[in-house]
Amino acid sequence: MDGISKNADLQRRILFTLGILAVYRIGVHVATPGVDNTAVLSFFQAQSAGIFGLFNTFTGGALSQFSVFALGIMPYISASIIFQLLSSAVPYLESLKKEGEQGRKKINQYTRYATVVLAVIQGSAISSWLMGSSSPEGKALVLGSHVGFLPFQIMTVLTLTAGTCFIMWLGEQITERGIGNGASLIIFTGIAASIPAGAQSLFSLVSNDEISSAAALAIVFLMILVIAAVIYVEVAQRKIPIQYSQRGTGKTAMTIPQSHLPLKLNFSGVIPPIFASSLLMFPATMAQFVNAPWLQSIQASLSPNGAMYNIIFVLLIVFFCFFYTEIVFNPKEVAENLKKHGGFIPGVRAGQSTSDYIQTVIERINVGGATYLSAICVLPGLLNELFKIPFYFGGTSLLILVGVALDTSQQIQSYMLSQKYEGFLKGAKIRSRRVQY
Repeated sequence: MDGISKNADLQRRILFTLGILAVYRIGVHVATPGVDNTAVLSFFQAQSAGIFGLFNTFTGGALSQFSVFALGIMPYISASIIFQLLSSAVPYLESLKKEGEQGRKKINQYTRYATVVLAVIQGSAISSWLMGSSSPEGKALVLGSHVGFLPFQIMTVLTLTAGTCFIMWLGEQITERGIGNGASLIIFTGIAASIPAGAQSLFSLVSNDEISSAAALAIVFLMILVIAAVIYVEVAQRKIPIQYSQRGTGKTAMTIPQSHLPLKLNFSGVIPPIFASSLLMFPATMAQFVNAPWLQSIQASLSPNGAMYNIIFVLLIVFFCFFYTEIVFNPKEVAENLKKHGGFIPGVRAGQSTSDYIQTVIERINVGGATYLSAICVLPGLLNELFKIPFYFGGTSLLILVGVALDTSQQIQSYMLSQKYEGFLKGAKIRSRRVQY
């Protein structure tokens, strides 16, 4: 905290991030025009243990209130997944990736367009479903067929799409001008906002004798255990020893003390669960809103904590663990850089052998990381089903909360260190000028 108080630029970034997140939380409470908020809230509370509960958690309660942010940032996450997958299969997108910053901006532009398309599709499905649905008390969820001079469906599609685009813009502003990853922090904020309501629901269940005190304590203990496991694994590293030799002859030849190449045990972080949840929620939520037999069968098989849902969820987590690592980490490039600077791994030949060795290590790490992520994301949900808790609680939420918090704190520390290093260099330059004069 002392380092933050002395760093004006870091303070500005943190305050900017908090301000953007406050704007997002305010928008969650802005209602979509033409909807009976009381009836919608009653409906979603009755469905809180299913896929709606999962989706509502990621939107920070925006879906249950059916606010302008009801779709959340998930269409943007889905679009990002699509283009990351396509960038490895489509030659044009692959060439854009190699163009550096300009290519990245072009892919981001396509991602925004795809976000709008997905938001329009989801908004259309939701608006059609709302028109023919009612609350458990029998009240219609929609106040009328028109909102002003526009049909309700068109107004809802425009409102929800605009809300998603605004959230996407907020996330990009955090990434560029704030601290941390904008999209992850928005999801983090939504999940964190549901904690008080979840605690209150648990307390009410115990007070009404719907679950025993022992079961409630077991749930709290499970949360603490998951948090401890996440913190332990997220900060753990596999260190590959590195030595740097300096060429010379006779007495001038020397070897620089041994260093290491740190590789996180969970190399891909919280990206795989977020991506997997996004892909699974899209067909499941669409099935809720579209009255088609084949979609209804998909919805029935993809209910959270169901066998099919968990199997697909684990497979997607494993896939994204390896896929994301393949995108962000290049063992061949690392091996070439080591060779260029005179570095080597003891007992391993420089060049291709070093690349193969690092690739083998990272693959083994990914196996452990995928196993850890799958266990954290699936096991709490299965225990949740065992205790028959009538609200959504999953390891994915806790994983994202702790993972994003750790990642953001590490970015703050890195930023503070870089600022200190820059200040040290500036001070050294000033001192050198004084010596010259």
